[in-house]
Amino acid sequence: MKLTVAKLNRFLLFKLPSAYICGVRVKEIDFTSCKVSVKHRWINQNPFNSMYFAVQAMAAELTTGALVMMHIQNSNRNIAMLVASNKSKFTKKATGRITFECQNANQIEMAIQNAITTREGQTFWLKSIGTNENGEQVSEMDFEWTIRLK
Repeated sequence: MKLTVAKLNRFLLFKLPSAYICGVRVKEIDFTSCKVSVKHRWINQNPFNSMYFAVQAMAAELTTGALVMMHIQNSNRNIAMLVASNKSKFTKKATGRITFECQNANQIEMAIQNAITTREGQTFWLKSIGTNENGEQVSEMDFEWTIRLK
C-alpha cells in the first residue's frame, strides 16, 4: 500500500486522534520532503494566545515520521522505528496557519541501507521547520530516529 496524503490523514484520525482533533493535516509527501500544516485555533492554543508547543511538535514529528515510514515501506523490509530524542527552538509566536516541512530525507535511505547490511540499529536526525503564512520561521524541531531490523 503506497503512502498518500489521504491515507496518512486517515491514519491520524484512527491512530493519533489528538493530532487529528487539533487540526494537524498532511498536505504533501514524496520521497524527498513532507509538509504538514495546522491552524492556530481555540482547541490547540496556549494561555498566551498562540499555538501550544506540543501541537507544533506533533505536526513537526509527523513530517519526519511519515518520511521514515515511506522509506521503510519502499525498502520492503520489516523495520522498527522510534523517536529516541528531540530538540526544539521557538523563534516567533505561532498564530495563523503554520506549515512544517522536513527536507533532509537522504539520511533515511543511508540509515536503512546501513541497518540492512550491518543488521545493527541505526540512528539519525531529521529537522522540521515551521513557518507562518508570511514565510517567517516560528519553530525548528529536530528528531533523533532509531531504526532496526525486526
